[in-house]
Order: sequence, then C-alpha cells, then structure tokens
Amino acid sequence: MRLLYIDTSSSFLYSAIVENHTLLAEVKEEYGQSLSEVALPRIVSMFEKTNLSAKDIDKIIVVNGPGSFTGIRIGLTIAKVYAWSLNIPITTIYSLEAMAMSSKKEMVHVPMINARRGYVFAGVYDKDYQEIVKPQHITIEALKEKLRDIPEYEVITNDELEEFPERESYNPDMLKIVNYWQDKEPINPHAVNPEYLKLTEAEESKL
Repeated sequence: MRLLYIDTSSSFLYSAIVENHTLLAEVKEEYGQSLSEVALPRIVSMFEKTNLSAKDIDKIIVVNGPGSFTGIRIGLTIAKVYAWSLNIPITTIYSLEAMAMSSKKEMVHVPMINARRGYVFAGVYDKDYQEIVKPQHITIEALKEKLRDIPEYEVITNDELEEFPERESYNPDMLKIVNYWQDKEPINPHAVNPEYLKLTEAEESKL
C-alpha cells in the first residue's frame, strides 16, 4: 500500500511517500510565502525520485488544520485534486495530532500553535496519543487551567511562548504518522474542508 502525506499548515512543507510501512521519500523544508509556488513541484519531485506517479498512490492523508489559513488551503487543494481526479481515497488529520504523534516521549503531549493575542491552537493527548482535550482555539490562561491537574507533560511547538518556556520543537515523524493513521476511514474529496478552529480575520471583522 502506497500513501501520500501532505502538511502545509505552517510555513513548512511536510510531505512523504510511504509504501508498506517504509518511508520512500520525504520533504521537510520551510518556504514561507513561496509555499504556494513550490509545494506541488516539490511533491512531484518526490514522485520522480521514487519512480512513481500520483496514480500509483493508494491513499492520501492530508492535514486540514489548524494553522496558517493560506497554508492549509494549499495542501488541501493539492490533495483534493489528486483524490478527485485519480479516484484516490483521502482522509484528514489535525496538525496537532501529527505533532503529538511525532513525540518520542511516553507522557502527556500538549501540541500548540501560537494564534496571537493570547490565544493558541492546542490539544492534549495521553502517552498513547488518545485525546484528553480536543483540539481547539483557546486562551493561554484557559489552557494552563486545563493542565493544572496534569503532573507531567511536554509542550510541543515551534513557536516562542513566554508562558511555556520549556518546550520540544516539532520535527514530524511522517512514517510514524502515516503508519498510525493509514487505516482511518476515507471521506469524499468534496467533503474535505479546512478546520481552522476559529473564524478568519475577515469573518471576525464582519461580526
């Protein structure tokens, strides 16, 4: 079984091709504002290096948020076009799930992304990656309150947050992520939508 993993929810492109639990190729590169221009060519380059094409993929796993509004749309667009045009099963996961899954520590995992203005996107997962607190847009103070009764946990983030000075950087283990989620139920490509977990700035302005 060959799987394609895509995560463009930040300024990084994280993508991999996995076959029968073996990592064939991966990309972990930061592109910033040029992500929209280089994401598809870099994914195509992975196919070329492995002598495969998109039609050889049996399933796509794509991150649908939270994170960068623009970045999320880039990855979803690529994944949905592949899935719809080539009739490839597709499923989604949260970026926070991928962050927790990449940890090598057997303890409670708290992946988070700075959402500015005193807010973060965060979730809380036990050592077996089961959800304790569902992914959400939450104030830092409210999150700290939810963590008050947890004696030991690790914060996973690539953002600097004064309230959480001790943290583990996020370095995705894409083989582990894909192997864990490869049997997740596929969904209709047209039903694959961003999970921003908050209103966009334009929507907030209207309100």
